[in-house]
Formats: sequence, C-alpha cells, structure tokens
Amino acid sequence: MGSIKRQVSDILIGLRKNYPDAECALNYRTPLELLIATILSAQCTDVRVNIVTPALFRKYPSPSALARAPLSNIEKMIYSTGFYRSKARNIKNTCSRLVQEFESEVPKSMEQLLRLPGVARKTANVVLGTAYGVVSGVVVDTHVYRITHRLGLTTGTTPEKVENDLMRLIPSKEWINFSHRVIHHGRQVCLARNPRCDICVLEKQCHKIGVRKKTQMVG
Repeated sequence: MGSIKRQVSDILIGLRKNYPDAECALNYRTPLELLIATILSAQCTDVRVNIVTPALFRKYPSPSALARAPLSNIEKMIYSTGFYRSKARNIKNTCSRLVQEFESEVPKSMEQLLRLPGVARKTANVVLGTAYGVVSGVVVDTHVYRITHRLGLTTGTTPEKVENDLMRLIPSKEWINFSHRVIHHGRQVCLARNPRCDICVLEKQCHKIGVRKKTQMVG
C-alpha cells in the first residue's frame, strides 16, 4: 500500500509541476453553457465544440430558449459535433427539465444532474467541479481512462469502475485538478497512438512498459 501511495504522490507532484494552471478546455460563461458544451463534447474534440457553441448560445441564450427551439434548428447548428440528433434531443429535453423542475438553474448536486437527459457522471463531474467548485468525483474521459490504465492506477473496464478506483487512491482535494491535468497531459504528451515517453514527467511511475515502441510499430 505504501508503494502505491508513493506512486500517486509522485504522479500528483509531476502533474502539478507541469500543468499548474490546467483548466477545462471548453469555453463557457455560465453553468448552462458548460453543461451544453460538455454534452456536445461526447465523441468530439473540445476545439470543434468551441467553434460551434458561440453561435448556438447567441441564438438560444437560456434554458427556455433552447427548450422552445425547433429540434431541427439545434441539429443544424451542432451537426459538425457528430451524433447531432441524439445530442440535440438531449439538449432540448435537458433544458425543458431545467425550466420545469429547477427554475431554469443548473443543479448543484450529482443526484439532480443525473436526472437530466444525456447527463452521466462524467458530465455531472465536469459541471460541478468546473462551474461550481464542488468536489463530487473524478472526471473520466478518454484521456483519463487511457493514462490511468497505463500508470497502473486502475484495471477498471468502465468509466464508473475507473472513477471508483481513482477516488480511492487520490485525495478528494485533488480530484478536480487531477482530471484537468491528466487531460492536458493526454493531449500534449501521453498520446493514444504515439505517446511521447521520452519527455514524459510520469515515465518513472508508468507501468505500461514498452507502450511507445508498440504503438509506433502499429503506426
């Protein structure tokens, strides 16, 4: 147990040193905008989402506006984010529920957020941690999933199992920053196909021996 605690401590120190100011890459001004942007980010890059959302939020700046918007209009505006039909439906239905049940305010609790269409723990954790500073869990996106497996911090096969493992290992005060920093690390260094192990600050803590060589051979 002492060994894993030391490993986690070294990982947190390395991430803090290299990404001291890491924050959510999605552009937003309000909790509502962050909620919608996070729904759109599923199977889509944050860069693409940030291109799409300004026009969407100018045309439909409130939950009531999005709830009343024709579904086809929302679909057209978010088309390039992929899975646009299901995303548009979730956005419209979520905003309807915000109006009907939450006085047009984005809830500040995990239980209430999970009642919104299209919102799972990842989205709820993003909104709670980033918009409200509420420590509710660890955001597990594709970067966090990949890197924490490579580091040997989890063997979970679902985001929920990975999150549970990470919540047991990482102090709760680090949960929000840990996710932001790992995501930045995944975009800049620990890439999916060709991780840049030679410049990785976490190389000594990494259990995925030979991953760089293997992924380069695949490419």
